[in-house]
Amino acid sequence: MASAAPVPSRIRFADYELDLRTAELRKQGRKIRLAGRPFQILAMLLEQPGEMVTREEIRKRLWDADTFVDFDHGMNSAIRKLRGALGETADKPRFIETLARRGYRFIGVVEGVDTQSSRSPAAASEPAVGSRPDWVGQVASVGAEESANFVLIPADEDAMAEHQKCESASDDLGISLLVAAQKLLMVARGTQVKILDAQRADCGCRVRILQGQFVGETAFVPRKYLTDLS
Repeated sequence: MASAAPVPSRIRFADYELDLRTAELRKQGRKIRLAGRPFQILAMLLEQPGEMVTREEIRKRLWDADTFVDFDHGMNSAIRKLRGALGETADKPRFIETLARRGYRFIGVVEGVDTQSSRSPAAASEPAVGSRPDWVGQVASVGAEESANFVLIPADEDAMAEHQKCESASDDLGISLLVAAQKLLMVARGTQVKILDAQRADCGCRVRILQGQFVGETAFVPRKYLTDLS
């Protein structure tokens, strides 16, 4: 499979818009119920529209190697849910083409949405203060104190602000509620992530998680937790 080009935070196709930052799918502005692996599979296919993504590639990204599950059943179920959300069937695909026993391909017309479109062309061409655009596309590791096996990373910048408030107030209950709501993601130290946006590199970077329970999901990792960046 060819190397993926950088993926925008929002992707539009037909009447649909996929927001990778909030993990939401909308049709003409109305939120469509789609989460977990069906959402992650759609995100993978949209990384390389028109290119085949093999079932093995999907298995490696979305199913842990040490998880004993009926992969074929789980995969087929996820694809059915994805097709249902997109209003199509395997016999008459509008977006997801099945390549028998090999994988899947996104066949719709894709349009990336420029989330910085409100800025002037000159401003858009200049990196924000503290940004490191050369980090985009790099793979980094999530670090933690030597005594910690896991680290809490926020799902987005709003969640990071909430987390910081709870830490300042020593509010363990508030942090627990953020974890329960998956506004804070507990990932193992050393988990690899791909940098999607480094416009606020002095504060942190938006990333896609490449390993573990939250593989395929996006998060905003504070700079102090990012290691192995050049």
